[in-house]
Parts: sequence; C-alpha cells; structure tokens
Amino acid sequence: MLAHEVLPGLLADPAGPRVTYYDDRPGPTQGERIELSGAVLANWVAKAGNLLQDELDAGPGSTVALDLSAEHWRTLYWALAAWAVGATVVDGGGAGDGGAEGRGGAGDGASADVLVTTEPRAGHPAQVVVTEAALARSFAGDLPDGAIDEAADLSTYGDHLDPYATAGASDQALVTARGAWTYGGVVGDSGAQAPRWLVRGDLTGVLRTALAAWAAGGSVLLSRGTDDDALPHRLEVEGATPAPATP
Repeated sequence: MLAHEVLPGLLADPAGPRVTYYDDRPGPTQGERIELSGAVLANWVAKAGNLLQDELDAGPGSTVALDLSAEHWRTLYWALAAWAVGATVVDGGGAGDGGAEGRGGAGDGASADVLVTTEPRAGHPAQVVVTEAALARSFAGDLPDGAIDEAADLSTYGDHLDPYATAGASDQALVTARGAWTYGGVVGDSGAQAPRWLVRGDLTGVLRTALAAWAAGGSVLLSRGTDDDALPHRLEVEGATPAPATP
C-alpha cells in the first residue's frame, strides 16, 4: 500500500475513530481531547491538500517540512495532505515530544519548498503557520509577509481533494535524520488487525506507526505530556495498547 492510499481505506468505516488526542501539558491547551473519525480526518486532509497544491504549488518532487510537535493531531493531517498531493514530507526540526529530529541539519525546514510550522520564520517564501489550539480562529502573534494563517484560512478551502498529480511507489515519501522511505516502503505491516495503538516518539516513529495502524484498519491514540503513572488508566479507558517499536 502506498502512503496516499491509506486514508481512502479508512473511509470504509467513515464514522469510526481514527485519531484520539489528549493534551496533558501545562498551558492553554491542557485538558483538550480531540477525536477524529475517518470522515473528519479526510476533511482536514482535503482542506490542507487543496491549500498545498493551489496556493503553494506542492506536488511530486516538492518537499513539505513539518516543524510541528510529532505527537500533535494536526501533524497527522498535514503529513497525509502532503502525501495526497505527491510531495515528500521532511522533518522541519519540530519539537517532537520524543526529541527533535535533525534541527539545524537534515531536519531544518528552511530549505524545504513548503514549511508548516508553529513558529513563523522570517524570509521563508512559502509557509503555513499553525496554531495548536483546537478552537483557535487566528494566530496570536505577528506573521511574516506572505505567511498563511492556518487557523484563519484553512476552513476556506474545499472539502474534496482532486490531486493534480500523485506520487509513484519509488518516489520519496518521508525523509528525516533517521532515514528515507519511499511511497511504497513507508507503510509498514502492523502485524495486527485493526489495532488501537498509543503512539509516542519522534516524527518518524509517529508517522510510520500511524500509517501501519491505519493500513490495518486501526486507530491511534496520542497522549501528549501524560505522566507515566497516569498512562495505564488512559490506555484502559481508550482501549489502547502501546505501539510496537517502528524501525
């Protein structure tokens, strides 16, 4: 299964949960619980994909850097959107809660064709600035000239995505400090039927584990900033198990 073929498969059960997110970190988003069904996830992907290809010319051969927390729900739909239009996802140096991958090196988003970030960077010609809070209506700070405010603008894009082009199996899907994976190789075998996995770690681990779970008809749980002592109860409530390590 290719990276961009995973999401359509989830629409066989459009109402089933595919992403459940908790934010337990101190701060303005503490206490958030977000759940996305297959249909809702596909809607976010469609809007982000339309923005990427219509406004920023993203497609096969272009790179989309994700300078976002690996364990945040928005990271998942931006990655899926990039794959839907045939682009390559690269690590933008975001604070993946398991540690940033390649900040300032292979994971520096400054050289990417498109940058999706929570921290605006002056001078980048094609960037989308993301606000993590679920109900945000605009970015709270100053935006560089030409930057797109996701919170204010994403809702204006279409709910249906018709990619202008798609990637082939040998095209690059994901490039991080940990390695590179093609569209035909980034989706691993979960070894389980419809798993519900707690996914933690860096960008590579989160994205590849989520893809494996979804390809098997499953779902993922993101529990950001949760104390280790509280995790067993969270897993019991959500009916989830820790995901196996992803190479």
